[in-house]
Amino acid sequence: MPYTHGLLGSLVLSIFLGAIVALFISGNRATTLVLVAGASFSHWLLDLIVHVPDLPLYGNSAKVGFGLWRHVGLSFPLELMLLAAGAWLYARTATFSSVKGRYAFWGFVVSMVIVQALANFGPPPASPEAMSVTALVAYAVLALLAASVERFASVSTGTKPAY
Repeated sequence: MPYTHGLLGSLVLSIFLGAIVALFISGNRATTLVLVAGASFSHWLLDLIVHVPDLPLYGNSAKVGFGLWRHVGLSFPLELMLLAAGAWLYARTATFSSVKGRYAFWGFVVSMVIVQALANFGPPPASPEAMSVTALVAYAVLALLAASVERFASVSTGTKPAY
């Protein structure tokens, strides 16, 4: 966990991801790198708010976390509000090529709500291994659903294309 959820590891991974995206995009690559790295690093900042003190600042020590997940009455509605805000922002800029696209989008949003509800109110995993497998399967299914949404969507960024 120090590499993916540690402060230093998150900074390095964020910059690395930003650099990868910047390599494959035309236009202002420095801006792209900063925006993608910032979006990626925001995950660590949000984790800081919700995690119990298990996020290492360096190495695998000096762990931090404010523990909002301990208070489901606060964290669950907050998670749903963030999901709703993201869905609203996406829906504002997306044009779907068919009715199937709109169904795929709303199916994806509903799936995200179900995953969040199960994470908060479902039975605990039988073991750490079971949790790992469940998480990987859920991430794979959600990624496939997101890809199906993107097949039907055209998203306007409000800027002119770089070509």
